[in-house]
Amino acid sequence: MKTKILKSILIALLITNANAGLFSKDVNLLNVSYDPTRELYAEYNKLFASYWKSKTGDEVRVNQSHGGSGKQARSVIDGLEADIVTLALSYDIDIIASKGLISRDWLKSLPNNSTPYTSTIVFVVRKGNPKNIKDWDDLVRSKVGVITPNPKTSGGARWNYLAAWTFAQKKFNNDTNKVQDFIKTLYKNVPVLDSGARGSSNTFAQNGIGDVLIAWENESFLILEEFGKDKYEVIIPSLSILAEPPVAIVEKNAEKHGTLETAKAYLKSLYSDTAQEIIAKHGYRPRNQTILKKHEGKFPKLDLITVDGHFGGWHKAQKDHFADGASFDQLYVK
Repeated sequence: MKTKILKSILIALLITNANAGLFSKDVNLLNVSYDPTRELYAEYNKLFASYWKSKTGDEVRVNQSHGGSGKQARSVIDGLEADIVTLALSYDIDIIASKGLISRDWLKSLPNNSTPYTSTIVFVVRKGNPKNIKDWDDLVRSKVGVITPNPKTSGGARWNYLAAWTFAQKKFNNDTNKVQDFIKTLYKNVPVLDSGARGSSNTFAQNGIGDVLIAWENESFLILEEFGKDKYEVIIPSLSILAEPPVAIVEKNAEKHGTLETAKAYLKSLYSDTAQEIIAKHGYRPRNQTILKKHEGKFPKLDLITVDGHFGGWHKAQKDHFADGASFDQLYVK
């Protein structure tokens, strides 16, 4: 009798395992992201692959594409078949949505307007701060080399530009001519405009060009970690901007690839406690307030403005400052 029971259990286990193998599959996702998220998603992708295999039996491979956020959005529109986009700002995802690749109400599909983390803009200088850079108005002094990417291609560069613009508005009591002169002078101090934030970091830290890098906060942590606190230091400006990098499923592509369910889970899992810890580890500010508080010593308090509150949202900011013929084109002198 016992032998028959054991045989029945063994057969049931074999059938279960066979069925698991029969129905599990290999899944490939393409996450098209902005420039400095490489390290974050390299670690998160391993976490998600392990979670999804335990949940479904599927083997997930997440491929990454990185570059300036605006450039990446254009690549998706032009045919790069992303299942997921994790870009620097909502306007870039809205442009993809306007082409029918993403649902137009994507912003409300996940918590916090589909932004599982935030960041801000800081300065990185060489150790000892030889040019005595303390705030935005130090970036317009003569013989100060400023490194920042091109806002026509980079999302981070657009955050940088708007933060500088806001500082100038505050300094000059919204005197438009003085604000424009401030921005024009700042960009005269920029020797090279890289296409993305990581390129600017390399220009500054690897190639030794410039006196100050206007950087994503997470990039500042990475530079200190990779190159050493004995070579670089971070300066917190008096005013900065709340950067909210969003995420979205490219439904048209995900449906075509049969990856929609996995893509949804991939983005939803960014809000899990474990993922939020990884986010904090890589220098992004987690949305989970308990986890953010746990790491509050890492993230200094700043006076932050928002694009919605100060510029009327990203569509207006894009039109006023970054569209062809807008303020950047008018003020940037090569």
